[in-house]
Parts: sequence; structure tokens; C-alpha cells
Amino acid sequence: MLGFILGLMTLVLAGCGSTGPAPVGGWSGKGPVPKGYYLVRKGDSLSEIAAKRHVSTKNLIRWNALKPPYTVFAGKLLRVAPSGRSSGRARVGAARAVSKVAQPKSRTASGAAAAAAPTPGSRTKDSGVAWAWPLSGAIVQGFRAGDPARQGLRISCRSGEEVRAAASGQVVYSGSGLKGYGNLIIVKHNKNYLSAYGFNRRLFVKEGDSVKRGQAVSECGEGPEGAYLLHFEVRRNGASVNPILYLPPRE
Repeated sequence: MLGFILGLMTLVLAGCGSTGPAPVGGWSGKGPVPKGYYLVRKGDSLSEIAAKRHVSTKNLIRWNALKPPYTVFAGKLLRVAPSGRSSGRARVGAARAVSKVAQPKSRTASGAAAAAAPTPGSRTKDSGVAWAWPLSGAIVQGFRAGDPARQGLRISCRSGEEVRAAASGQVVYSGSGLKGYGNLIIVKHNKNYLSAYGFNRRLFVKEGDSVKRGQAVSECGEGPEGAYLLHFEVRRNGASVNPILYLPPRE
């Protein structure tokens, strides 16, 4: 069981590991934080810091030369702007980038994006698992390969709504020991695949329980921003994969 839990440590958005503060000459830990840096506070996650400073998680990892297991510590300095630039300039650059993304795409670009879109359920047969949606709510955040903040789907839900097992299997974790995901359930489906369900209010199953596809395993709870949602992951051999590739098309 421990192997499966360790395989899910990349779920934790508290993200990226650093052995100490970023080197800033002359700063003793007192007074204003130097420009271009952020002082990590208790409870901060890498993705939350990235959102506050309008930069990408990937850039924070690169600017700070962070290494797995990607943990940030309260009281440490994190560089939030490229070397030689203030955080203000970084925010301006991010705003310009957002503006460009917001511009209408050409038909050619739209067509390419559509062609690259994952086909729902296309990998189901390969997995040997019969999958189903854990919730019927809207997807409010999708999967993005290589982005530690988007290793699964965020699915909206109603207060008190039941979360259902996406496939039959055995519960290998049920608890709140993984920081950043509240009450979490992990279900092993076969030797290669497992699924994870985070941000639950209540857990209905315990470790060692066998569950059937569609069985209620928890009650949906609140995510980091206070909205009711489920964090849902599918993992193959410990690595996050796009759940859309395994879940059936929605009607």
C-alpha cells in the first residue's frame, strides 16, 4: 500500500522541493522581502503562490532549481521573477501573455486544437478496466501533462453530493494524510491502474474495502478556493494520465 501512496505524492500541490531559501545577498530574514521573491507562509502551495504572482508553476520550478519531491517550506524565500527582473515586471509580462491568449484563434489553429483533443474512452480497452464518471458535474479544470498543478480533473459538485467509484477495485488509502487534498481516497483497480478522489467532506469506505463501479465512496467537499468540487486522478504505473482518455463520452 505504501508504494501506491508514494506514487501519489505528486498529487500534492504543495509542490516543489527546496533545501533552503533562494540566495539573496544582504537579506537577514527581517524587513521587506526583496523584489522578485516571495516569503513562503504556512499552508502555501506552489500552485497558489504561482496564482498570486501571476506566473506559471513550471517557471517557479525553473527559477528556483527545484528538485523532486517538490516541497516548499514556510519561512523560505522563493524566486517569483526571472533573475534581474522585479516581480512587477513578471506580472506585466504575464498579463501580456494572457492578453495574447485571449485573442480569437484562427480557423487553422482551432482546427489543429480540435484534432489534438483527447478522444474520450480511447484507452479504456488497453487499461482492462471498465470506467465510469465519479460525478456528473462540469469539468472546471482539465488535465495538463507535465504540470504538477494539473495532474487530474477538477469536477464541480453540489454540497452533500455523493462521489462514486470510477471503477471496481480495492481501497488502498482512505484518510487525510496527504497535504493539500483534504480527505482522500485511492482505489487500486489492477496491477497497473488506480484512481484518486480528493477534497471530500466525508469518507464512506476504509482501507481494504472492495468497491464496485458506481458505488458511493465519499461525500463531495470544498476545494482550496471554497467551491464544491472533486479532484479526480487516474494513474498508470504511478504516473498521472489524462482521465478523459479512459472515461466514457458524456451524453
